[in-house]
Amino acid sequence: MRNISDLIERHLKKILQDSSNQMIEIQRNELADQFQCVPSQINYVISTRFTLEKGYLVESKRGGGGYIRIQKVCLPQHAKLDDFLIQTIGPRIDQSTAEGLIYQLEDGDILTKREAHLLKAAISREVLVLKLPLRDEIRAKLLKAMLIALLTKT
Repeated sequence: MRNISDLIERHLKKILQDSSNQMIEIQRNELADQFQCVPSQINYVISTRFTLEKGYLVESKRGGGGYIRIQKVCLPQHAKLDDFLIQTIGPRIDQSTAEGLIYQLEDGDILTKREAHLLKAAISREVLVLKLPLRDEIRAKLLKAMLIALLTKT
């Protein structure tokens, strides 16, 4: 059986996918009741699995009528994707941001699962055994070069 975090994540992604504007508003307590868990479990899922690096904007309003709004950020069309990637990656990028970007590209069907796996392996801190900030600079250069090569495939 899947753990509760996986179930909550899958549920939220499903209702996001079904929404016409790729945005949902949820009540944390109602969702916690639905999954019979504590509200902090909902917070954990949202803060770890719905990050900007993974392609989501999260906004919350506390209080009596409070809500959590989750919006899927869409990647630009392929023609503008190269510029977007170069700008997003910049002169240096840390491992978690790079992995989030790779996740977003895989989730958007721009990269295959295999390509994403290879990219993650190549940019990991276990492979780039260098001191900071050099490691993040090399990671950015590698990631840009590999993504441009993959995206210009014909």
